Amino acid sequence: MDDLLDAGERLGRPELAALQLERLRATLRHAYANVPFYRRAFDAAGLRPEDCRSLADLARFPFTTKADLRDHYPFGMFAVDRSRIRRIHASSGTTGRPTVVGYTDRDLDVWAEVVARSIRAAGGRPGDTVHVAYGYGLFTGGLGAHYGAERLGCTVVPASGGMTARQVRLIQDFRPEIIMVTPSYMLTLLDEFERQGVDPRSTALRVGIFGAEPWTDGMRREIEERFGIDAVDIYGLSEVMGPGVAQECVETKDGPHIWEDHFYPEVVDPITGEVLPDGEPGELVFTTLTKEGMPVIRYRTRDLTRLLPGTARAFRRMEKVTGRSDDLVILRGVNLFPTQIEEIVLRTPGLAPHFQLRLTREGRMDALTVRAESRPDTPPERRAAAAREVAAAVKDGIGVSVAVEVVDPETLERSVGKIRRIVDLRE
Repeated sequence: MDDLLDAGERLGRPELAALQLERLRATLRHAYANVPFYRRAFDAAGLRPEDCRSLADLARFPFTTKADLRDHYPFGMFAVDRSRIRRIHASSGTTGRPTVVGYTDRDLDVWAEVVARSIRAAGGRPGDTVHVAYGYGLFTGGLGAHYGAERLGCTVVPASGGMTARQVRLIQDFRPEIIMVTPSYMLTLLDEFERQGVDPRSTALRVGIFGAEPWTDGMRREIEERFGIDAVDIYGLSEVMGPGVAQECVETKDGPHIWEDHFYPEVVDPITGEVLPDGEPGELVFTTLTKEGMPVIRYRTRDLTRLLPGTARAFRRMEKVTGRSDDLVILRGVNLFPTQIEEIVLRTPGLAPHFQLRLTREGRMDALTVRAESRPDTPPERRAAAAREVAAAVKDGIGVSVAVEVVDPETLERSVGKIRRIVDLRE
């Protein structure tokens, strides 16, 4: 294994900490000198970049939030002249202004390197063919995966999202060894294989690299069993880089290792912002260490996880994301996350692993309806029984009453391969 690791992956913890501090101090200086937002924020906190003398000192610096990025739309967070920006990506902006990210030549080079490292950690090797079914365009998934796979020396099939029947044909004809896609769309592909009467285990695929949405170990087991592949988690977000911030190693499958030579992680209390020790659950925060075009300082991801020691690599791991602090549903005083519903849906016979939570208000009370897609061959009586079973499991396991509606396959609206998990229809 050691001969497959790059120089960054070979660093011991002391050498890594020294490199992190060197890069962190350079990033703080770069942001302060070139981004007015950071200069104002540091000044308001009574801090200068030189006040960071240790990694622990980073906790004194202010957070960056998605609202800050939106407030400075489109280019107010860039730290270099526009002439040096080689690519622009942006979020969908479905809940407000999109967040815009700019990349220099060096940023794109680093991004390709960390995604190549990620694919290699997942089991990919030069010469493999990679079927990329993440969406291409302003979304970072498709192009991020594409250039990382090419950097590793793989052949890329840029399938993008959609045209599910055609994707099944391409996977059969081109025989890729690796697929990169959202886990929910992978399950849609699996359903299409079976609809066409093709055994999903008959393909050349051996590894699936899944990201862009939280997914459970139950979904991992379903994908691995139905497709006969290793399913591993890739983590990233556009505001920090894109896919390739962290990657689960195929030999352990115990949570993504964070590429800490480029991205410095913290976990904080979502309410107080206090930095929590490794092992304590909270909200994940990232500071970029090598980005030129748009460095981010203590960016609040809203993803809930905890930091754990390294196993397959010396880099620390993040526990599989269980949800987002802004996805928390408080229903009549009970805390509920979409991943809890996912676990129940996955174990209910007759249901596909595609669901949506719809919040409404009935009089003075909030109400929640779980809309779950049935499998194509599920008879009406099984659908009705599945609805009753999900409602009972939510009541017994989570402690709140919900309505359950079982809908036809492919009924729920999808965007870039993902289903919008929460639809809030309350006024």
